[in-house]
Amino acid sequence: MSFEKRYQPYRGPAAGWGALLSVAKYWMRSGNAMKNVRALLAVNQGNGFDCPGCAWGESPEKRPVKFCENGAKAVNWEATNRHAGPAFFRRYSVSWLSGQSDYWLEQQGRLTHPMQFDAASGHYVEVSWDEAFAFIAQQLNQLESPDQAEFYTSGRASNEAAFLYQLFVRAYGTNNFPDCSNMCHEASAIGMYESLGVGKGTVTLDDFAKADAIIVMGQNPGTNHPRMLETLHEAVTRGAQVVVFNPLKERGLERFQHPQHPLEMLSNGSKPTSTAYFRPALGGDMAAMRGMAKFLLQWERLAQATGTKPVFDQRFIEEHTSGLEAYVETVESTHWDEILTLSGMTLEDIEAAARVYQKASNVIVCWAMGLTQHAHSVAIIQEVINLQLLTGNMGRPGAGICPVRGHSNVQGDRTMGINELPPQELLDAIEARFQFKVPRHSGHNTVAAIKAFEEGKSKIFIGLGGNFAQATPDTPRTHAALRRCELTVHISTKLNRSHLVTGKHAFILPCLGRTEIDMQASGPQGVTVEDTFSMVHLSHGPLRPQSSELKSEPAIVAGLAKAVLDTHPIDWSWVIEDYGRIRALIADVIPGFAGFNERLKARGGFHLGNDVALRIWRTSTSRARFISNRLPGDQITSLAEETGDRADLLLQTLRSHDQYNTTVYGLDDRYRGVHGTRHVIFVNAEDITRLGFEPGEQVDIVSLWPDKRERRVTSFTLIAYDIPPGQAAAYYPETNPLVPLESYGHRTFTPTSKSVAIKLVRSAVEAGGPLISYVSVP
Repeated sequence: MSFEKRYQPYRGPAAGWGALLSVAKYWMRSGNAMKNVRALLAVNQGNGFDCPGCAWGESPEKRPVKFCENGAKAVNWEATNRHAGPAFFRRYSVSWLSGQSDYWLEQQGRLTHPMQFDAASGHYVEVSWDEAFAFIAQQLNQLESPDQAEFYTSGRASNEAAFLYQLFVRAYGTNNFPDCSNMCHEASAIGMYESLGVGKGTVTLDDFAKADAIIVMGQNPGTNHPRMLETLHEAVTRGAQVVVFNPLKERGLERFQHPQHPLEMLSNGSKPTSTAYFRPALGGDMAAMRGMAKFLLQWERLAQATGTKPVFDQRFIEEHTSGLEAYVETVESTHWDEILTLSGMTLEDIEAAARVYQKASNVIVCWAMGLTQHAHSVAIIQEVINLQLLTGNMGRPGAGICPVRGHSNVQGDRTMGINELPPQELLDAIEARFQFKVPRHSGHNTVAAIKAFEEGKSKIFIGLGGNFAQATPDTPRTHAALRRCELTVHISTKLNRSHLVTGKHAFILPCLGRTEIDMQASGPQGVTVEDTFSMVHLSHGPLRPQSSELKSEPAIVAGLAKAVLDTHPIDWSWVIEDYGRIRALIADVIPGFAGFNERLKARGGFHLGNDVALRIWRTSTSRARFISNRLPGDQITSLAEETGDRADLLLQTLRSHDQYNTTVYGLDDRYRGVHGTRHVIFVNAEDITRLGFEPGEQVDIVSLWPDKRERRVTSFTLIAYDIPPGQAAAYYPETNPLVPLESYGHRTFTPTSKSVAIKLVRSAVEAGGPLISYVSVP
């Protein structure tokens, strides 16, 4: 399969005709075009299924089309007519498959039969479900300790699957739950719990229609959660201010053409999605927020002196907060030169942002991984919260904070108990309901699990979805660590790299997708998910399963649990007959789910509620807490002192427009102008010249870390791009090998994928002309 490799700057708006053409292309490529029309029309509908893509919420009103471009890609990717069954694995060895690209692997289609790795032949071979469950159970039961097994979870798993999974694993005897959330919003949860007493966003989708200002930080909605563009578009149209803090100019945060508005499409018009766009240094958002707070403090003092309208919400502060005095002292003692250096912004830009904030009555602040994948991410989140507390923008309509989650049920998985550091209240509830002693010690997060495999302390990996081997940092080390396992097991819909990084024994257990009918003894079943606004809703797949051998994720988890534990602590076979029985157990244990089955009958599902919205603060002071943190030092300077080598640039890894997490749908990135390749690195034109290169030249990327390990990826094309000086950006998972396993956030253990210190080295390119057709930025 060959592709034209080219770069040409994109001039159009986000969505619009480009999105419609993209949807049509992936629809036709699926090979099930007519059948998939039915699936697409059921996406996010009341009697349909939840989009398997992002976690952005959906309004409950009826509309014929409720999916975005990337949602359509996800559906067509899952509902393909291509299959990777027993014949496929007879044809291709694991060794041969390992030489193919991630894109090629996932294009081979749906997994159809349970498969077991045969080390003698080097191939996966067909195995029965009973044989697979029995073998895995034998391996688990012969471990010296349950803590020698790691149970990973992807954010795609339903609430029902996640609840059964955590119950099974805790009954087995461990809290080892490395999870995809360890690699994204861990800083949000920690920072918010300490400051507010909750770990989830405090707003609903309705609040966005009531906000006077929406601040969007460190996220790219046009690619990662495109339905958010409609919300921003509507806010700007009604006169709200939408202020963006993001190093790259992302098209979705500039202009949007609504694919479902005929007049806008026919006139080829578009509307803005922001009113101000600021471009901080990578990790500089905390300093920018500190600067805004410094201006607000200055204006508050002026208001007090002149008797004019106050800037701070003094009544809210007095009734609901603690720690203001210490925070004010911290703000006052932070010098402007430090703020400007670390933020990468001018004093004028910080003041302009602060003026917008001051004038707005109700403010929502949103963020994603651009804030949470740094060493000081908890401090960044707490600085955002401090700003909101100064003005009382918490716990009232149109105001609050919104960490925008990634995969469709990553928030629900954590709610269901997928947590290596479970709250004692959860463990108490499980113990009381199911009458067994739960493990009380902390389990392993993702980084700790990789190290445990590396050191031989953990021996079994079981993954409920995801692509662990590629999603994690320090890729060659992760692969080597997984290969030390006695057993690796993957519950998946499609082939991916992780299936080829096998332990001594390995299984692929194929599961139903979100688009497929889940038929159990009592009839077709629905599963539930929780979106980024804590809305819980039901999902029913409309399509016939791709294979009669597929099992649902809940059924696979229950099958494993029964093989390992028999009927302890529940009758696993009985609960699978009717998922309402699983939901009844959830209602007994998980706060907010009383009357679970009955509440699902409401159109659009139900809201779990949020204490902060009621101004109830479950913190150590029973108040919302101002938490003071020092601004971080310059990472490149500190690394230079530790390594003796100064980095050329600070790199952030990011998605292309044709991918979702590690799933690569295609090799284009329409909004950034890249086509037919993913091996590119975006660098400021002046930096390219400064470092002695030319745009379009091939370079190797080398990351710096004190352990002196060689971390290098090769043959990336330099793209001269509108990116702040000193920064670079490139796609993951291709650049995950550059992220050191030991480079993680303070207290979060989240890889610092948005701040990787790198050097560029000229590649040795074979003769034969350029690898990419390159059109320079005019």
